Amino acid sequence: MQISSTLSGKKEDFRPFGDVVTMYVCGINPYADSHIGHAMSYIIFDVVRRYLEFRGYKVKHVENVTDVEDNIINHANRLGITVKELTEKYTQRYFKDMDDLNILRPHFTPKATETIPEIIAMTKGLIDKGFAYAAGGNVFFRVRKVTDYGKLSRRSPEQMMAGTRVEAGEDKEDPKDFALWKAAKPGEPNWDSPWGKGRPGWHIECSAMSIKFLGEQIDIHGGGQDVVFPHHENEIAQSESFTGKKPFVKYWLHNGLLQMGAEKMSKSLGNLITIRDALKKYTADGLRVFILSSYYRSPLTYTPEALEAAQSGAERLLRAATRDNNSSNPKDVLNTKNYQDRFIEAMDDDFNTPQALAALFDLARDINKAEETGVNVIKARETLKELGGVLGLTFKAPEETPLDKSTEELIAERNRLRKAKRWQEADKIRDELALHGIVLEDSPDGTVIIRMRKR
Repeated sequence: MQISSTLSGKKEDFRPFGDVVTMYVCGINPYADSHIGHAMSYIIFDVVRRYLEFRGYKVKHVENVTDVEDNIINHANRLGITVKELTEKYTQRYFKDMDDLNILRPHFTPKATETIPEIIAMTKGLIDKGFAYAAGGNVFFRVRKVTDYGKLSRRSPEQMMAGTRVEAGEDKEDPKDFALWKAAKPGEPNWDSPWGKGRPGWHIECSAMSIKFLGEQIDIHGGGQDVVFPHHENEIAQSESFTGKKPFVKYWLHNGLLQMGAEKMSKSLGNLITIRDALKKYTADGLRVFILSSYYRSPLTYTPEALEAAQSGAERLLRAATRDNNSSNPKDVLNTKNYQDRFIEAMDDDFNTPQALAALFDLARDINKAEETGVNVIKARETLKELGGVLGLTFKAPEETPLDKSTEELIAERNRLRKAKRWQEADKIRDELALHGIVLEDSPDGTVIIRMRKR
């Protein structure tokens, strides 16, 4: 099994530090509803965890909640509510969204505000070792002390300087130095510290939570490509300086970003589609097929046409996996070994979900073909569900409501037309019902009714 690491820039054999794979994924800043760009990242790392467990690894998965930072404070102040009220509301809504997407809950979901003692201890430790300094109630990390700073993002000093700024009163030794602790400002949450009242900087939060729950060195750290620099670069610098151990992370996994045209989808840009709105139109499986049809490190462009195609694909898999009117003839059985081998080969190659999905679609197609000739596909359906489950597919149709009387009458009329061999009229009814999410599939054993999304 091989994984690409952003740090090395190449595929590496997967050899975790110990018996349990430790995985930390950067979580949300809960100040608004999550969008399908968030769904992309968390679906990808959900599949990483599911596949590792499928391959027999034990996984310890931590995903933080950044519940104090500048955007959150600004939003809370604009709304006239406390930071805690804002973050608790959107944290709960976020986890409901994740449940609706069939994303496994992390084993631990620590909050930054619940890790203040560890953050202060880490900051003090960095000062004691000469890697940080206090200035006017703030504490800054001394970047020049880290000779390999920039190794993750491969940025030159000039590139690192782009966009940096020194606010009045910060007293930085170097503009590249970043805040570990920020002095309290009016209207902001704050905590007591050896440097006066204040709050943690963004980067130190993740390092402290990762070390607290997973130890000083971890196997996998995940996040979007937009946080490689400065966030993950700074995590490496402060963590390795604090512990004296390298590497802080063995495999850095960064997913590509979901784009609306030429720009990434983000809350700050306002060009987003919330997960809740997306799930009103598409199923969780439809969204998964859309996201997993692209290599996880590549950017993905949102278009309604692409999501419609993915939804149709999810429905094809659902139909192949859930029909139960097949022969149980034990002598003529569809062999699934080739599909299983292809699936594992693809996923062992840096979680190549497009090729893994291709194996599932080929299996679904061959299940349908085999069923028409009376071949036993019962075990093949179980294989399709098992491998699809590794990708987090639910194989669930949208929530069903009872068929209304007019629909039942149309189905009965179609059955009469088929008996009379009036095929064209029967097909017209079938097509009309499909537009309303009722798919009729005919077999030697009768007609199966499958509920789908309305088109």
